[in-house]
Amino acid sequence: MDAEEDTDAELLRRVAVGDQKALSIVFDRHAKAVTRYAWALAPSRMDVEEVVQDTFVTMWRKAATITIAEASLLPWLLVTCRFLAQNAVRKAARNRADALPEEHSRDLLALGGRRDDADRAREDLRWVLEEIERLDPIDRQVCELCLVEGVPYAQVARRMNLTVGAVKQRVSRSRARLRKAVTVDEN
Repeated sequence: MDAEEDTDAELLRRVAVGDQKALSIVFDRHAKAVTRYAWALAPSRMDVEEVVQDTFVTMWRKAATITIAEASLLPWLLVTCRFLAQNAVRKAARNRADALPEEHSRDLLALGGRRDDADRAREDLRWVLEEIERLDPIDRQVCELCLVEGVPYAQVARRMNLTVGAVKQRVSRSRARLRKAVTVDEN
């Protein structure tokens, strides 16, 4: 039997012993279906690519422990894809920036042409940037990257050699400090 004609069960056994050719055949056989399924679930194109890749990496790592009930590996791949896509959706929701409160967005919209309002908005922005400058250096850099530039937490964690949890904690602490400073200033 030609390797291309092997059953998924045989390919899975070969993958379990590190056969990269078998992995390539499984990928060629099922990548389109997994990708279509990921498109229906994942929040962005980048997430789709990551979910598909992670699905096959997971299959590669767990091949020795996978039991397929049918002749096809596709159901296992799709279930794994679904779990990974759900994780991507949760991650995207956690990393989404807080929306600007409605009263502030109305203030920004009302700025069109009124110099005193524009000056007040610039002063508020200057004040917020000064508050960010008062944060300790690591918190300040995390805050600038995550909150000002919108860089994803995972990317900031890699760039700064921190864990994603540490980045989230620093962002949360910085937000709380800035919120407290705004509240004190308004009163």
